[in-house]
Amino acid sequence: MKIGDKVRFLNTTGGGVVKGFQGKDIVLVEDEEGFDIPVLIRETVVIEPAKDIQVKSSAKPVEVFQAHPQVKEDEYKPEETKEGEQLGVYLAYLPIDIKNLSTTNLECYLVNDSNYFLSFNYMNRTEKGWLSRHAGNIEPNTKLFIEEFDKSEINNIEHICLQFFAYKKGKEFSLKNAYSVDIHIDTVKFYKLHSFKENDYFEDEAIIYPVVRRDLAERELTISAKEIEEAMKQKERPRIQPIEKKEKKPVLEIDLHITELLDNTNGLSSSDMLEYQIKRFNEVMEENKSNKGQKIVFIHGKGDGVLKNTILKELKAKYKSAYYQDASFREYGYGATMVTIK
Repeated sequence: MKIGDKVRFLNTTGGGVVKGFQGKDIVLVEDEEGFDIPVLIRETVVIEPAKDIQVKSSAKPVEVFQAHPQVKEDEYKPEETKEGEQLGVYLAYLPIDIKNLSTTNLECYLVNDSNYFLSFNYMNRTEKGWLSRHAGNIEPNTKLFIEEFDKSEINNIEHICLQFFAYKKGKEFSLKNAYSVDIHIDTVKFYKLHSFKENDYFEDEAIIYPVVRRDLAERELTISAKEIEEAMKQKERPRIQPIEKKEKKPVLEIDLHITELLDNTNGLSSSDMLEYQIKRFNEVMEENKSNKGQKIVFIHGKGDGVLKNTILKELKAKYKSAYYQDASFREYGYGATMVTIK
């Protein structure tokens, strides 16, 4: 690890660019907002090595070193636990921005809750066979960042296979089986907030798929080689796009700018215009309050926030079951609120 490397945090979402080091264990990471965050080196992973960047010299020299300088593999002695003598292996999926599940990218981590090193291959099934997405090694009692993917990749990970074997370095250990565990990923869960739950491995909420617990592969997740072969021979059913399934009804767009509602505003005070805008808002809500699943975007503009705040008060007072959030910034800027009828 060196200055300029782009890194990702292992214990939480986020990351940044390496700006310097403190001692032998701490790295200073500059995040997107320009703040320098001190993080343990072992809790970060390099995702993009630094290019040829010239670092300006400063009055205070910065020590640059590797995460484990001059440490031989057989000298690494991980802290072991009694429970860790039985394998516990999990796959974890976390959203980058949990507040925008319909559009956010997701991260995948491999969790090794055991005293063993694992050599693994993480794959997804394709029409012609299997495609390796990440292969490597993970140390005992750690978690490893595997990949980041966007929503266009979701259908590709509906059927995942994790193959691995376990071992220890420089000491005797109990021989473990080699594992090949097939996992069906319910990708619809990636669009549901309640699917991401508190867990023992991350500060953020995540979807956790157990692969092996107490040396035993999860039965409900395991598919035999014969079943896989038969499934590959059959004609695959058309896959349902989760977003299309969710968006059954077209989104209503209601422009509440007074110039769109009235041809002439002469003689009207600000309170008169606000009253007319809220009247139109309530008319639309009443027309659609029984239309479950309907999404309505109210375009109110940024302005001084009076119209938006009044709309939010109306929602809290009259339409408590409706869900509301800021509409897409890319489409509407900061001047629109999307309401979903529940």
